[in-house]
Amino acid sequence: MTHPSLRALPRALSLALPRVMALSLLVPAASAPLFAQTSAPAASGTSPLQPVIVVGTREAQPLKDSVADVVLIGADTLRDSGAASVEDALRRYAGLQITRTGGPGQSSGYLLRGTTTSSTVVMIDGVRVGSATLGQAAFESMSLSEIDHIEVLRGPASGLYGADAVGGVIQIFTKKGRGPLNLTAHVAVGDYRSRESDIAISGAQGGFDYAASLAHDSSRGVSAVRPNDAYGNYNPDDDGFRRTVASARLGFTPLEGHRIGISATQSRLNNQYDSSEYLAPDYLPDNTPDFRNHLETRQVAADYRGVINPMWTTSLQLARNTDDSRSGGTVLARYETDRNQFTWQNALQLAPGQQVVLGYERVAEKVMGDVYADAPERTNNGYFAGYTGGFGPASVEASLRSDDNSAYGTHTTGGLGASYALSSTLKLRALAGTSFRAPTFNDLYYPGYGVSTLKPEQGRSVELGLNWVSGSSTASATVYRNKVRNLIGYDSDSTGTSCPDGYFGCANNVSRALIKGVSLLGGHRIGDLSLQATVDFLDARDRLTGDRLPRRAAHQESLSADYTPGVWSVGATLTEVGARPDLVEPLGAYALLDLRASWRFLPQWRLETKLLNATDRDVQPVRDYQGLGRQFWVGLRYDMKGF
Repeated sequence: MTHPSLRALPRALSLALPRVMALSLLVPAASAPLFAQTSAPAASGTSPLQPVIVVGTREAQPLKDSVADVVLIGADTLRDSGAASVEDALRRYAGLQITRTGGPGQSSGYLLRGTTTSSTVVMIDGVRVGSATLGQAAFESMSLSEIDHIEVLRGPASGLYGADAVGGVIQIFTKKGRGPLNLTAHVAVGDYRSRESDIAISGAQGGFDYAASLAHDSSRGVSAVRPNDAYGNYNPDDDGFRRTVASARLGFTPLEGHRIGISATQSRLNNQYDSSEYLAPDYLPDNTPDFRNHLETRQVAADYRGVINPMWTTSLQLARNTDDSRSGGTVLARYETDRNQFTWQNALQLAPGQQVVLGYERVAEKVMGDVYADAPERTNNGYFAGYTGGFGPASVEASLRSDDNSAYGTHTTGGLGASYALSSTLKLRALAGTSFRAPTFNDLYYPGYGVSTLKPEQGRSVELGLNWVSGSSTASATVYRNKVRNLIGYDSDSTGTSCPDGYFGCANNVSRALIKGVSLLGGHRIGDLSLQATVDFLDARDRLTGDRLPRRAAHQESLSADYTPGVWSVGATLTEVGARPDLVEPLGAYALLDLRASWRFLPQWRLETKLLNATDRDVQPVRDYQGLGRQFWVGLRYDMKGF
C-alpha cells in the first residue's frame, strides 16, 4: 500500500512547479552552493571550497554527503540578502514559519516542519540556548552581524540531540578568526527612526585565532497590538526596541590538530509591548502603563578539540547559558534560567568512509525569579552514538540516544537513514526516527497551571527525498510524515478530574497530532543572475478532532532573484504566507516584497539600500498583532579585505 505522504506528493508537486518554474527553479537543501558561499569550517583533508556541515552527524561532513535534510545559510547570504532579522533569514532560506507578536524586537515563535516552537533545538557554537520556562530561544535578542553561518537540520534528531529535536535543530555559528587581521564595520538608518551599527575584528597569528564583534540596533516601531483587539490590550503608543550584542572567540593551537578555545556572547534587549495588568484594590484591567521587557542573554563556553591519532578525535566543551528577563508595566516580574552543559564527544574512523561518534552530555537547569522561588532544579544525562558509512553509491546514517532526566524519567530515541546515488546528478534519500519534547518549567511547575506528572511528547517520523545537482542548477524535494502523541496543551478542566483541585485549567497531555508536508528547495545561476526559492506545503492536524493546528500556514513560499553585473547589485525577494487558523477565525494570506541594491564604489566600501515590505502590506503575524509597514533603509559597509 502506498504511504499517504507519498500519495500526496504528486499533487503537491503539481501545485508547486508553476511557482518554482516562474523563477527557473529553486535552492538546494542537501547540496546548496548558492547558500554555501561561506561554508562551515572545512575538516582536515576537505577542500575549503566544498560546503561542510556539522549538524547532521555532530561531526564535519561535506554537505553533499548528508543523508538528512540540511540547509546551510552562508555568511555572504546573511550579509547580502537584506534580511531584517535572524527570523527572516530562517523563513526565507530554511522554510520556518514565524509567529511574532508585533514588529522587529518583539517576541518571536518559530515553527519548523509544523512543530511547536519548543520542539526545535537551538544552539550557538554548540551550546544549547533558550529559556527553560518558555521552552524557546529568543531570536529577537540576536543580531545577524555576529553570525558566520547557520545550519538547519529539518526533521527529528533526538537520536543525536535529545529532548526537543522533534522538528529539527538550528545551529548558529558565530564568527571565528582566520588569516590576517580583518576589520569590518556597518552603519544604517531607516524609517521608524531605526538605526543599525556594528563593528568586528578577526584574524589568526602565531597559533592564536581571535574574533570579536559589537552591534547596536534600535527602532521606534509601531504599536505592537492592533486597535480593537480581543483582550483590550491596545495602547496607541509606539512599541520600539533597543538591542546591544557583543561576542568574542579566542583559540590557541599549541600543536597541530589540537585547539583550545573560549567564547562568550551577551545580548541586552529592551523592548516595549502592549498588555494589561490587574492590580489591587479593584483588579480591573489597565492597559496604560509602559510595558517593557528587559531581556539579557549570556553564553560562555570553553572547549578543546584534539586529534589523538588518525583514528580518534575527541572534543570537550563546558558551557553556561543564562536567560534573565524582567518584564511588566507598573510591577516587573523576573524569570531567570541558568543552564550548565558538559559535552564529551569522540569520533572514531574505523575505515575510510566509516565513522562512529560516541558521546556523553550533561545538562543541569535551574529557574529563579518571582514565580519560581521553590521550583526544583533538573538534570539530564544523555548518552549518544552515531554511525556514518559510505558504500560506493550508497550511504548510511544511524543514531541512538538515551536521556535520563530527573524530572520526567528516561527516554530512548534513534534514527536510521540511507541515500543512494541514482546517477551522477540525482540522489535518493530516506530516513525514519523517533523523538520527544520535554515539558518546560512552566508546564511542570508554574503556580496554578503546571503539573509535575506531565509526560513528554513523543514523535515517530518518516521522510523521503530527492536531491538533484547539475552544474549551477540544484533542486530537492522532501516529503515527510510525523506522528506526535501526548501533545502538551491547555486543559480547561476546573473540576479536579484531570487538573489538580483548585486549578481553573492546567497543562496536560491533551491530544495527538499528525503533521505531513512537502518541502521544495533549489537554485539556478545564469551568468550574473542567481535565482533561489523555498516552497513548503504543510498539513498539521489534531488527530482527535481533525482540526488544523493553530498558526500553521498550509503553504509558504520565498522566491529571490539577484543580479550582480560588477560593482552594482540589485535583488528582490517575494515571501508569501498562506492563511492559517488563529483563535476564533483564520488569519488571511499575505505576501511581502523586499527590494535591495548596493554599489561597491571602492574595493573596501559599499553603499547599500533596501526597501522592506515595498507594497506597504498590512501584516498580522499573529491574531491582534501587527508588523511594520513599508520601510526604507540606507547604509554603508566597510571590509578591510574587500568583497
